[in-house]
Amino acid sequence: MSKISPIIQPEDLLKLKVQNKEFILIDADGGGKERYLANHLAGAYFVDLENDLSTAVEDPANGGRHPLPLPNKFAETISKLGISPESHVVIYDDKNGANAAARFWWMLTSIGYKNIQVLNGGFKAALNIGFPSNAHLETPIPTKIDTSITEWKLPLATIEEVEKASKTKHKIIVDVRAKNRYDGLVEPLDLIAGHIPTAVNIPLTENLDEFGAFQNPSFLNKKYNDTFKHTASENIIVHCGSGVTACHTLLAFAYADLPIPSLYVGSWSEWSRSGNDMVLNIY
Repeated sequence: MSKISPIIQPEDLLKLKVQNKEFILIDADGGGKERYLANHLAGAYFVDLENDLSTAVEDPANGGRHPLPLPNKFAETISKLGISPESHVVIYDDKNGANAAARFWWMLTSIGYKNIQVLNGGFKAALNIGFPSNAHLETPIPTKIDTSITEWKLPLATIEEVEKASKTKHKIIVDVRAKNRYDGLVEPLDLIAGHIPTAVNIPLTENLDEFGAFQNPSFLNKKYNDTFKHTASENIIVHCGSGVTACHTLLAFAYADLPIPSLYVGSWSEWSRSGNDMVLNIY
């Protein structure tokens, strides 16, 4: 099978539905199940950021607000959703991937699954082209647990590696949060405002066009090649507040047919509680 794009257009998703093609549709939400229960794309199963895509947080200073679950626990989660290595999975949320869809994409891609796509434009884009929706609670048909899932295969960065990078500058640290959070003007989620020393700010919104859809792959390829001057992906670390929206930029790299950089899952939520040096209230 030829390599598929990590982004699927709404029209192509509708074709899959009309043609009765076999695929698993996932509604991934970072803020609870209320929207799903009110209205979701027909046939979509629900995945929750807090309970399915993260592990329980004892102290955000050790791993951040949304640490990854152990791979074997994730294997149990996706088996309950009926997802196997052969599955074609399409994921959406209500923020064009920035809610939890890109995080789920990263996790499935990181265990080696190939046919994983995020819906361009998300929930509203599908509704706008006539994809059916309802409030019916869908029940997945479980499949056997994939016991080969034992590790995350995409690159991850630890807080120690980020600290070293912030001092040596041998690697580029990318902060995808909004500029006002990076600048320390506001901090709605974590205890301290600011950013990791030497980190550069490239808000994830720059991956999107004026209509809220992903820029085309050639645009993204040029953007990131020009920004990093062809820096090798292993020398780029991407983070956000808690390792969720950073995956949006990693998805943009993949869509642009660029190697996927390292994800710092703990992100600002871990760093800002760690006692490391940090930049505060930059005006």
